[in-house]
Amino acid sequence: MALAVCLLLDARTEATLRRLWHRLEDEGIPTLLTHTHGLHVPHLSYAVLRSFDRARVAEALALLPDEGPMTLHFDAIGMFRRSRTWLVPAVTSDIARRHERVVEAVESTGADLHQHYRPGVWVPHCTLAPRTTLERLPRVAAAVFEVLPLVTTADRAALIDTGTGEQQVLDTLP
Repeated sequence: MALAVCLLLDARTEATLRRLWHRLEDEGIPTLLTHTHGLHVPHLSYAVLRSFDRARVAEALALLPDEGPMTLHFDAIGMFRRSRTWLVPAVTSDIARRHERVVEAVESTGADLHQHYRPGVWVPHCTLAPRTTLERLPRVAAAVFEVLPLVTTADRAALIDTGTGEQQVLDTLP
């Protein structure tokens, strides 16, 4: 089990991405719709913590300034080594600055940050399909490029238990 600090996307984008997940599932490509607990929501993770004190993490994040909604521009598809396909957001100075503050806050609690979420290493992404084979990649890309470009608003943030899907919406948007 891990704890993720996530940006959640506006209702229009969530609906668009859920339709995309359904389309890919209909084509036999597993997505976050059916992955693990099946309670995934479209999101962008600032941080994934392998060990943590949830209450202390929530308190540290509550001390960060509320930065308000953030516009994200998705215009490409990416794939990590282990076959996870995802939407690529433009990396702005705003998102990089916010990410660094979140990491600093959660690490100040003694939480163990997953190595891929360290500043300078972190690749912001919105996961679509956790296990895409190379043979299926053209079908995923064709479906994705029917919805791109996608301009969205990250309008809230949450702590998400990756083992259960349980969400704790934060009062502020770091």
